[in-house]
Amino acid sequence: MSIKSFDCIPVLETSQLLADLRPQTKIQIESIESCGSELFLGTYDGLILVYNIQESLETGGKTKCFATKNRERYLSTRKPIKSIKAASASERLLIMSNNTIFLLSMSSLEPVGSQLQGVTTICVNENPSDIDDPFATQICVATKKKIEVHNANESKFSLITDVATSEPVVHLGIDGSFICVALMTKYKIFNFKTKVVQELFDFPPANFFPIVRRIQQGEFLLTASEGLGMFVTTEGLSNRAPIQWMVHTNFDSGSSGVIATAYFHPYILALCGNFIVVHSILDQQQKQSEPFSGGVALGNFDGRLYVCTSKSVYRLCPVAWEKQVQALLCDKKVDEALDLIQNANYTGYSREQFEKMSQRIKQQASFIYFSLKDFDRAREMFIESNVDVREVISLFPNLLPQSSSFVRAIPPLHEIADVDQLFQKDSDAISEAQVCLRQLLEDLRDPSAPVVLHQFELDTALVKLYAESNKDSLAAFILAGDVQCDTKDCLQWLEELGCFNSVALLHKQSKNNELALEYWARLASGEIQDDSFQGMDFFAECLANTKDMDLVWRHAAFVLDKDEESGAKIFTCRSTDQNHIPLDVDKIAEYLQKYPRALVNYLEYIVLEEKNQDEKFHSRLAVIYLDSLSKMQKNGASQDEILRIRKKFQRFLQESNLYRVQTVLAKIKGMGLDRETATLHGKLGEHDKALTILVHRLKDYTAAEEYCEANSVGKDKKSSEDLFHSLLNCYLDQQFDQDDKNELVKPALDLINRKAKMFNVAKVLERLPQGIAVPVVDSFLCGALRSSMHKFRMKKVEASLAKGENIQRRHVLYELHNSTVFLQDNNYCFVCKKPFQDGSFARYPNNVITHIACAKQNDVCPVTGRIFRSPDKPDRSFPSS
Repeated sequence: MSIKSFDCIPVLETSQLLADLRPQTKIQIESIESCGSELFLGTYDGLILVYNIQESLETGGKTKCFATKNRERYLSTRKPIKSIKAASASERLLIMSNNTIFLLSMSSLEPVGSQLQGVTTICVNENPSDIDDPFATQICVATKKKIEVHNANESKFSLITDVATSEPVVHLGIDGSFICVALMTKYKIFNFKTKVVQELFDFPPANFFPIVRRIQQGEFLLTASEGLGMFVTTEGLSNRAPIQWMVHTNFDSGSSGVIATAYFHPYILALCGNFIVVHSILDQQQKQSEPFSGGVALGNFDGRLYVCTSKSVYRLCPVAWEKQVQALLCDKKVDEALDLIQNANYTGYSREQFEKMSQRIKQQASFIYFSLKDFDRAREMFIESNVDVREVISLFPNLLPQSSSFVRAIPPLHEIADVDQLFQKDSDAISEAQVCLRQLLEDLRDPSAPVVLHQFELDTALVKLYAESNKDSLAAFILAGDVQCDTKDCLQWLEELGCFNSVALLHKQSKNNELALEYWARLASGEIQDDSFQGMDFFAECLANTKDMDLVWRHAAFVLDKDEESGAKIFTCRSTDQNHIPLDVDKIAEYLQKYPRALVNYLEYIVLEEKNQDEKFHSRLAVIYLDSLSKMQKNGASQDEILRIRKKFQRFLQESNLYRVQTVLAKIKGMGLDRETATLHGKLGEHDKALTILVHRLKDYTAAEEYCEANSVGKDKKSSEDLFHSLLNCYLDQQFDQDDKNELVKPALDLINRKAKMFNVAKVLERLPQGIAVPVVDSFLCGALRSSMHKFRMKKVEASLAKGENIQRRHVLYELHNSTVFLQDNNYCFVCKKPFQDGSFARYPNNVITHIACAKQNDVCPVTGRIFRSPDKPDRSFPSS
């Protein structure tokens, strides 16, 4: 396996250990502990050894350790030391030997204080609960059928609580108030505060040693049968997949399985037979398997990993995460590399340095995804890692602009020459890669993006890609504007691929309208072919938006000869931009004489849309409509076509007021155009004739009513009433035969019932035929009554308001008449500055006093110009004296 997470470095080898001991002393290490730079070893015969460990960094970045013996001491028991725990805050060692826990001074190794007896196993609570003494260490110990929690200070153990167990405890771990224990056949979790017990799972009692390891706050790792490592939370749940030790490690036949475990984020380390096995907690996959024979202990001591045999000690130094990541990338294990970055400890680097390194690694990862044909993930990573898009474009031959000076990153982000070399000219893979690149460029070219980096290279590549795969998208891209590409390079590329419409668009964007129009003219004539060309309408629209009128006239005849409808758009779709030269309407109308359909469209445009006020165009359009209808009637054209022209003619007659009505009316006689004739009579004010045609000839009562409404707009009430009375008279006219008269009574009654407010009640009642029943005109009478009552009440309101206003004004006048003005000898006229001689004067509401002759207007102050009258009041002057 090429990936290493840890290097195994010797700290204390057998030869040095034997040299540091007395002659004939046998050595067998049973336990290990570290605190600061000191290493504590416990042996089979009760000897405690203390070594001082110094580290140095060799050339190449490897760590070397030097161990110097500091002190030693035998326990009085001379029994194996099963566990050593350091309490650095109180400078004490907790030594478990012969089922007893001793308190020893860390500096002198002398026993101090009390002991705990009958203990089978011990662990330290790294997340202590209910501890007041900052120098105390909380421990959890197991006796035969009981678990106890103690606080250990400098000289004694203080019992916090105890929990009874159904079986002897083999191993345990503690986190806060939760104790995870391995009994003889099962795992359980106890909460010593709430006394709640959770059963986890069973394990075989024979040939299996259970181990409990606290991983982090609220989570434990438990060894299970069949070589599994199970993650369990304090709630009794498993939120991670289990680790499979037995499958991934080649154990000897005499192996006894997992001996010890340790956690060093984000790795789980285990002594398994003759190997140290490393798994990641992130994906539970094995990362390293290091041969190690005779291992007896493994632990993480304040960030230092030590592992030992019975006669030697080794340090497991983590390999720098950068090296691990690069090794993973070399093995194309990209997901693992990215997970490692996300959880890396960047101690030794500033946040900015780490971000920069992380970004480069992600850029490398994106190219590896690309090489593995995981194009979706590659595209995401290209964007996330801010890869220089030119680096990606350069993988595709000829996509970078010929004028680009881009050079790939140094050191290189990848070893890909180009996609042809990468995919061995596999056309399917290369096509997928091109799609990936196109989507990436489209994402980077998003209009919502505040800045588009390297737009010159990006747009050039995008134009070339669209040309190869999607001509319609290419045209839309260029039409969207702001395409900053290598024009010369792209034009050559597009010509070779037959994208002539896009060639024209690119010329147009480059302000070369003449060449653009020439290409479109060739496309329209069929000289060259391009499916993305949108046809004659598009060509006409381009001409309409061209400011150079010489170019417009040069190509206008060609378009009109091909399609008159499209040709008319050259003149009707002109931009209203101030930079466009205004067109000479007379010149265009004269030019279009040879193209009747185009002429009609143009005249309709200037008359109905542009509202041209020249009478000759209005009259000319009316005559053209009549001539067209006359020819269609003679030639037997379809009714649908005749109806289409008539609707346009009717709209024109209704909206225009400038054509010669009498001329048109004379010309229309005998053509059977009754509705148009009625409109013309209406233009002449001959409403009776118009309504007669609508009612008696066409029998179109709805149109007759709409006629009255249309001609009432902007008129006073009397004119509107007269018009509706004319329609009523038309319905009830006696000169028509009896059948027609009877037929028209119903629409007449319907009219007055629905439009009661538009009629004079007295006139209607006089005009109605004899014998009309009251219920038939009930709606009309009710509406008329409501209208009459409303008018009566409004008059009363107006009279009351006028009366109130009159009283107010009279009160104001009364106060003015009764007010006193003192005129003294030294007072003078504000206008002429002369004194008053005869006692007569004029006084304005703003207290300006003048001679009566100087007061020209009684409503306007001659000094300040202030106006005292309402706008609707007449101007009045003071009477002359």
